[in-house]
Amino acid sequence: MLRKKGKFLTCILTGMLALSIVGCGAQNPSTPGKETAAPVNLTGAGSTFVYPLLNQQIEEYRKTNPSITINYQGVGSGAGIKQVSEQTVDFGATDGPMTDEQIKGAKGGTILHIPLTLGAEAVTYNVPNAPKNLKIAPTVLADIFLGKVTNWNDKRIATDNPGISLPDLKITVAHRSDGSGTTYIFSDYLSSVSPEWLSKAGKGTSLNWPAGVGGKGNAGVAGVVQQTPGAIGYVELAYAVQNSLAFGMMQNKEGKWLAPSLQGASAAAAAAKIPDDMRVSIVNAPGAEVYPIAGFSWALIYQDQKDKAKGTALVNFLNWTIHDGQNLSEALQYAKLPTALVSREETMLKSITTQGQPILK
Repeated sequence: MLRKKGKFLTCILTGMLALSIVGCGAQNPSTPGKETAAPVNLTGAGSTFVYPLLNQQIEEYRKTNPSITINYQGVGSGAGIKQVSEQTVDFGATDGPMTDEQIKGAKGGTILHIPLTLGAEAVTYNVPNAPKNLKIAPTVLADIFLGKVTNWNDKRIATDNPGISLPDLKITVAHRSDGSGTTYIFSDYLSSVSPEWLSKAGKGTSLNWPAGVGGKGNAGVAGVVQQTPGAIGYVELAYAVQNSLAFGMMQNKEGKWLAPSLQGASAAAAAAKIPDDMRVSIVNAPGAEVYPIAGFSWALIYQDQKDKAKGTALVNFLNWTIHDGQNLSEALQYAKLPTALVSREETMLKSITTQGQPILK
């Protein structure tokens, strides 16, 4: 397991966001002469939030389905939405749901949002000699990203962290430079706690940032934080853990300070009322155990699959990810999908057709 995680970390640190089903050192387990199914090549693009999990799921799926090759490009949710809408890939992945306008503009008809996983976002920082659990209040976090709180020894940060000596060090905001579902979740949260953030920056996969420097992908933001004393950024929890980044305690809606965790993300999902189309925000949900900066990552797939072989392979893979594939989640800092939600996703997958017939029976 340690050896496998080492390979995974190498991929993240070198920024290799393009993956294939045999990528990151995985070996093709097929036996010559045994493979009988016709080969199918699938392409996907989008979320870097889900990349670490999807990478491992693809490699594991290959072991029992050697004829299926899946190449997934971690290019950001915004690019994933664009590419699936223009039908240049077979599926997309996003952490920010498509808007009604984007769905209407998709060239291949109705697009479904299939939840792949859910997780927490960590607010990471690089403050020399500071502890790894600094408390950063909601409005203080918003004002940092607005460029209004500019030093780590600011009184508002110090007040929430009594007894901790904070340096007179300039804060450097690190944010995504690409269209990002991670940004959508983070900006959705800031919009829910700060009216000023909502009016000046708002929420979306791409923003006009009031302050800071950009990094491409979760790995890019993690890299900026690692390399810049005084930096603060936001990344999916797996990237913070794998890169040994310090991350802060966030205050939830009930006033409780919590570190990002699987349990906190699951509590957020449990508190949410999830609509039939699965497009939902779970940031700042009520509940004492809810971590406030959490969200889903969705696969984007056309309900009508024109290519029968590709459609069948894709639906079968997604069906596997929401069942057996969930066993890989927790070791990579993702929460398993709730059982009740999985049963609803099964119904959605059964609605996908090719040549007028459902793919899953």
